[in-house]
Amino acid sequence: MLTNDTIRKMNEMKLFGMAKGFEDQQVSAAAAHLSFEERIGLLVDQEMTYRDNKRLKRLLQTAKLRENACVEDIDYRSGRGLDRAEIASLALCDWIGHGINLILTGPTGSGKTWLGCALGNQACRRGLTVVFHRLPLLLEELAVSHGDGSFRKKLNQLAKVDLLILDDFGMAALNAIGRNDLLEVIEQRCGNRSTLITSQLPVDRWHDYLSGGNPTMADAILDRLVSGAQRIALKGDSMRKLKGKDRAKVA
Repeated sequence: MLTNDTIRKMNEMKLFGMAKGFEDQQVSAAAAHLSFEERIGLLVDQEMTYRDNKRLKRLLQTAKLRENACVEDIDYRSGRGLDRAEIASLALCDWIGHGINLILTGPTGSGKTWLGCALGNQACRRGLTVVFHRLPLLLEELAVSHGDGSFRKKLNQLAKVDLLILDDFGMAALNAIGRNDLLEVIEQRCGNRSTLITSQLPVDRWHDYLSGGNPTMADAILDRLVSGAQRIALKGDSMRKLKGKDRAKVA
């Protein structure tokens, strides 16, 4: 009865990891040989692990990453333009803490989105907030928000996230509203929060894409996005084709 009452009280105090650990200890022969201090230490560890896992799950749900990717599974085959030391440094997520942008460019199928999601996953594991958006769809949502009065709220939400991933930059033509909204998003984050951009367009073609007859606007966006940003240019054949060939060889 005393054990059941203790577990009930732990659950009422929302010490769910500790309650499960205490319950497991009651039926574990190995736990009976542990000292009181060791058993308490294990319970505290289980509670911390439970809370860490719960927070990670929440962060990943909020991030809505397009790919189920992690840095441990990155393919470093030759010709991709990836450096292990550089990725290891990015995996520490210090660049996010310093508000530095990251630009991933490369041809279709080169793994830009996958790599961006892997770094987003790593940021979540470090306890940072992440949000993934395909830029064309985000700009459509922002355009609608002007009409329903929620634009400022959406802008504030985007400004607060530690890492904003904007996928498919340059895939859809920009109109004047989209150009202005993109500048607003970048302006709110510049110097304080990190933005990760994936694009098939090389950076030297971004000005033409952004200008639309307004080079001043393009200059403003580029200055905030590119200045001081870290860049990775992916190369080589489509990873989808390469992995398909690898699977065929195994079969």
